[in-house]
Amino acid sequence: MSTNLDKIKVQAVKLAKEIGQAKAAKELGVPKNTMYGWVRANRLGNLDLGAGSQTPQSAMTLNEELLKLRQQVKELEKENHRLKKENDFLEEASAFFAASRLKSAKTKE
Repeated sequence: MSTNLDKIKVQAVKLAKEIGQAKAAKELGVPKNTMYGWVRANRLGNLDLGAGSQTPQSAMTLNEELLKLRQQVKELEKENHRLKKENDFLEEASAFFAASRLKSAKTKE
């Protein structure tokens, strides 16, 4: 649930990102330390600014993270394929040895 104070904080942080924290605090009549706290809360993920609030720096970071995650998915898919092939081989080997053991047991009777 979003309160009016949260909405004010969001608008204040957005302004601070545009014109600077000290200037935004002065313009809004908010103590600098309060403004710094709100901006810090946003940076730590405790104050969500909503959609469209990415800065060019954070957007670049998100893009880099996306590329990294895609690379990880690619590597995991490759490993998954390798493990499936190994599992198929082990199942075939297990069936072969089970059949061989069964023949061996029958010839001893």
